[in-house]
Amino acid sequence: MTVAATRTTAERVRLLVLDVDGVMTDGRLFFDAQGEALKVFHVQDGLGLKQVMRAGIEVAVISGRSSQAVSARCRELGIRLVEQACTDKVAALDRLLAQLRLSREQALCVVDDSSDLPLMRAVGLAVAVADAHRSVLEAADRVTTLNGGCGAVREVCDWLLAAREVKP
Repeated sequence: MTVAATRTTAERVRLLVLDVDGVMTDGRLFFDAQGEALKVFHVQDGLGLKQVMRAGIEVAVISGRSSQAVSARCRELGIRLVEQACTDKVAALDRLLAQLRLSREQALCVVDDSSDLPLMRAVGLAVAVADAHRSVLEAADRVTTLNGGCGAVREVCDWLLAAREVKP
């Protein structure tokens, strides 16, 4: 996809869908004897998400895993559309789109691994983080310059704001 075509598509985005592990975090999982103990989120991603929400873009988090840290981070950011322990992300996307009265073409997803290829095919604009699996990089309409958990979400937020000519 050309940069001009990507920009045109980015202007239509009304829903930003994020995976968690490998996108909002660097993909590492920290476990102690009780289970998952820690997730690390990038502060700049949080500010970018708040800015796109203020610009009228809905943000949804759809994750195959479940984590109290994700719930807490989403609450802190004001993200109300959160689905964890999701076994069918395309079905979750379709439920969200119906709720929001949006089309698939108005959705952008940011992912990192091959389990999200069906979600990538279901949205109008599919973005891979820079350190995504090779199959995801090949399927992506656009690839961030930054790795997951290291500001890649902020980079996508900045693209969306620029497409609307909103300064971050």
